Amino acid sequence: MRIGELAERAGTSTRTLRYYETRGLVRPRRSANGYRIYDEAELRVVHEIRTLLAVGFGLDDIRPFVACLRAGNSSGDVCPDSVAVLRRKLAEVDDYLDRLGAVRRQLHDQLAHAIAQREETCLRTRPTAD
Repeated sequence: MRIGELAERAGTSTRTLRYYETRGLVRPRRSANGYRIYDEAELRVVHEIRTLLAVGFGLDDIRPFVACLRAGNSSGDVCPDSVAVLRRKLAEVDDYLDRLGAVRRQLHDQLAHAIAQREETCLRTRPTAD
């Protein structure tokens, strides 16, 4: 298939596919007239790239997954290098969640303090009934 068909089937643009090619992730053949020609395996590679990008992986992180697919595996995440990237990414996400939890606790405490201060101020400034 040519680049336009691959782009359409993969749900991306031809510009993006050319970018992936410059990064060494997508490998077209060239026809006699210089057109890029892609086989079904490249469609799988592009789907893998797009899936991993969607969950926050960078293009350099994706290389082991592409290599795993190119090695003939049915999935890009079964090879040791891919598993190592998954472990590292999971540790990053866990770290982000820990930091977000700390921010959440701080905001909760600050809000509770602000509400208590406001209620105390309102009680002091409320007119008394004689």
